[in-house]
Amino acid sequence: MTTNISTRLLYAFVALEESRHFTRAAQRCHTSQPAFSAMIQKLEAAAGARLFERDTRNVTLTPEGELFSEVVRSLIAEIESAFDNMADHVARRRGRVSIAALPSLAARALPAVIAQYRRLYPGVSVTLHDALSDQCLALLRERKADLVLTAPGANFVEFESRTLCSDPFYVVCRRDHPLAKKRRLHAGDLAGYDIIHLARASSVRQHVDILLRDVAAMHSGFEVEHLATVAGLVEQGLGVSLVPELTLFQFRQLDLVAVPLQAHEQTRPILIVQRKGQTLSIAAQAMVELIEQYIGPTGARPKYQHI
Repeated sequence: MTTNISTRLLYAFVALEESRHFTRAAQRCHTSQPAFSAMIQKLEAAAGARLFERDTRNVTLTPEGELFSEVVRSLIAEIESAFDNMADHVARRRGRVSIAALPSLAARALPAVIAQYRRLYPGVSVTLHDALSDQCLALLRERKADLVLTAPGANFVEFESRTLCSDPFYVVCRRDHPLAKKRRLHAGDLAGYDIIHLARASSVRQHVDILLRDVAAMHSGFEVEHLATVAGLVEQGLGVSLVPELTLFQFRQLDLVAVPLQAHEQTRPILIVQRKGQTLSIAAQAMVELIEQYIGPTGARPKYQHI
């Protein structure tokens, strides 16, 4: 059975129950007495029972009306709670947002964004997943993440993506290495030097392979998973490495030098990725705006100079 009852009728019921007078209840509902009486009659017809006893002096609830009163007040409370919750979501006082990002972004660029977001919207829960690109996209596909920050790859057809910023490459080497004396480098300057690589599955490695495809660089024999391992190997003089700017924080505490490649050389685009055709929640959209403000082309992310 489908019952078409508006919230206006529910509020009319409460007004009559509390005022026990049709004229006063009609005034409270900002309507005429005949229209108000028609509303009560419609409500009683829908309930299938008489809800009020009427006489010339007073209006009281019938036994069925008393039962119905409990239902009406429960419904009104749920409706008002639902709208209050929605208002909180719209005002970003409540909600949740989940981000999946490459470890280099999750460790260095995103914490400042999340901290500012927490200050602005303390009632919104934020989740951060740090993972490689394929894992990030899997989280997005499984709806465990609202948005992803990653580098381009082969599995993007099913998603919407746009460029957030470009991540230029640097050569990291020991301070006593011949390349450390340069202010800027070309990829060709790496010819003859041992290169310490990240694993082939990483987005960094895919761009480095493009950079070095026409360069007679030497393979050091090291292909590692973690940037901290790269830093340790470089520190011991086992080779140099090509890494993007957003990863350089991993190398700053060691006695190493980061020399930028020329601006026209290969850069690693960083993308914002979301599910295709799906509008982000207000909480997630607010996070995107902060990410663009902090990490985008004109953002405040840390810049690294030649040492």
